[in-house]
Amino acid sequence: MNNRKGQPQRRGVNYERKKARDHGAKHIGGPGNPDAEKGRQKLEIKDWKQPVPRPEVVKARRKGVTKFISKSGFTEPALEYGEERKIKLYKGKKRLT
Repeated sequence: MNNRKGQPQRRGVNYERKKARDHGAKHIGGPGNPDAEKGRQKLEIKDWKQPVPRPEVVKARRKGVTKFISKSGFTEPALEYGEERKIKLYKGKKRLT
């Protein structure tokens, strides 16, 4: 997606890099890959205005993600799934499950 000046949108990537650094991980990114990695732990980071729904957490788990960070939190079904499947869910730096 491009902004008005024709440049690629960078806001989400910058947030991913910052949160990866905050959690002591290395930013990877790219389609089909986790957003960051810390040792053997894989992280998914979302800079969304609405809470992340359950299907996104399921997709991330299929990619091997063990830690999921969201700027706006998670829906109730997503939190239940994360707790059930032992996925660490964070809202910023605050751990929810």
